Amino acid sequence: MASSSSSRKRMAADLPKDCWELVLSKLFNQIDNVDEHNHYIETLSLVSKQLLSVASTFVYSIKLINNLPISRIFHRFPNLTSLDLSAYRGRTDLNALLSRIPPPSFSRLTSLNLSNHSTFPTSGLRSILKNNTNHKLTSLISSNIASLKFTDIIFIADSFPFLQHLDLSLPRGGGGEGISDDFPEEDQDYNNALNLLAKKLIKLRSVNLSGNIYINDSLFLQLCINCEFLQEVLISRCPFITYAGIASAIRHRPNLSSFSVTNFKEGLELENVDSYFVDSTTSLKCLTCLDFSFSCITDLMLKAIALQSPPLTKLVLQGSYNYTYSGISTLLSKCPSLQHLDLQCSRFLNDQLFTQLCTFLGDLVSINVSGCDMLTNSSFFALLTNCPMLTEIRMESTEIGIGPTPSVEDLVVYPRVKSLHLAHNSHLQDKHINIFGFMFPNMQLIDLSFCSHISEQRIATMLKTCRKIRHFKFACFPQAKLFLIKFEACNLEVLNLSHSRIDDEELYQISKSCPRLLQLDLEHCYDVTEKGVTLAVENCTRLREINLRHCRKVSTDIVSWMIFSRPSLRKITAPPHFRPRWL
Repeated sequence: MASSSSSRKRMAADLPKDCWELVLSKLFNQIDNVDEHNHYIETLSLVSKQLLSVASTFVYSIKLINNLPISRIFHRFPNLTSLDLSAYRGRTDLNALLSRIPPPSFSRLTSLNLSNHSTFPTSGLRSILKNNTNHKLTSLISSNIASLKFTDIIFIADSFPFLQHLDLSLPRGGGGEGISDDFPEEDQDYNNALNLLAKKLIKLRSVNLSGNIYINDSLFLQLCINCEFLQEVLISRCPFITYAGIASAIRHRPNLSSFSVTNFKEGLELENVDSYFVDSTTSLKCLTCLDFSFSCITDLMLKAIALQSPPLTKLVLQGSYNYTYSGISTLLSKCPSLQHLDLQCSRFLNDQLFTQLCTFLGDLVSINVSGCDMLTNSSFFALLTNCPMLTEIRMESTEIGIGPTPSVEDLVVYPRVKSLHLAHNSHLQDKHINIFGFMFPNMQLIDLSFCSHISEQRIATMLKTCRKIRHFKFACFPQAKLFLIKFEACNLEVLNLSHSRIDDEELYQISKSCPRLLQLDLEHCYDVTEKGVTLAVENCTRLREINLRHCRKVSTDIVSWMIFSRPSLRKITAPPHFRPRWL
């Protein structure tokens, strides 16, 4: 047997590279999930140097965090098309880092994420573009830039004519230095730069300019006129956008498929929502995604949109107000293909009204009714009965736990449900957890944070029953002995026990029971010390993220030890008073 096994290993090792490429190509073509794809890549890379080399050719995107030589990264992963530098915190300046990308490698990039930095790296990009005029960049994300200058916007407009997706959202300060009466010429420069952007990037299909104070009706109109392929628009929190401006602009783009205009307050004066705006909105006959979060909307608007029976698959009204059941029921009754619905904080909803809405939602895949504080068990089971395609339910901060539940004989299994978010439901008890364990055998995520009347025994039983659970949140667990109950083959990968009263012994038990953990959140766990953290990190050999914020008994010295002892770690949220040595 040993000889046969050894022979098979030699045969596998002797396979030429192109054979392995064909085998892996067949494998990865069947995998749609990004996390699963990355898991296979990582596993195969550990088998042999040959498979490491072959598997690397199937890596198409990478998120760079540390100060690694970027030329080596592109050499190891020759087929990279997407580079994410949004979390990059290396010592090398971002401009210098970009300038070191080999020109042939940059020419293969189609997506670049430069978000969350103090400035836009214009000089680094200009340096590499000097030697590369054949770049294929179609997606540029530069969200949350502290100082986005008008010269940066001009550079983008002049340098990336093939962009199809552009995100310049949430510049800290609103864009530039903010509109000022003292420097009107700077404000004009910024407006001119944005107008140049709208004129030159005519291939745009998706644009996100949310949170930019320079976005006004005129600019939005120019975007819609010039960008004939535009399909997706996000202009949330733009204070100088009006209903009239939106109405004029979207008439030029009736083929918009996704439209988001959140935090819109003008409608507080309901007469501003006139027939012109309603007519313009109803012209969007291809609309599949509509987001009016935190905005003032009316039943008139919702009913007018319903008249066209738009092919909506996603509707987000989180925190929206001034509409009633009459408006939302009319719209939902005309959208039979709706798959994703967000009605957070729709406080007019009660069990009776929600049950009636559920009859329109036969194709629903995910729903969020968190903060609808009149919904009880009745709504939960009505949702399951009427929506057989559901995979994700969010009912946080509701009254679930109140009211009758089906008898054991009447319980139905719902194998499609994968995610259950039920945090801040103080009425949930052990009997409800028993029911969930039976009804959702394929559950992969459950959040019971701040549900104070659930025992550790019932949690352990549920984890035994639902063996597919990978992500478990139980913040503020009132007991202390959750993992002293032994259970076999725990497959948890993400565990949140923040605000819980666990100590080093419980943490040690966690690490023994859950060796596959990838993420561990211990924020505000005041009884955990560096001893418990050390044992957990030693036992969880695949750990990628750990959160020790406000763990006041954990020494800051643990950070450097974790970095060197557990190379799999990608993100460490340090305990109080930690200061990096290079600062």
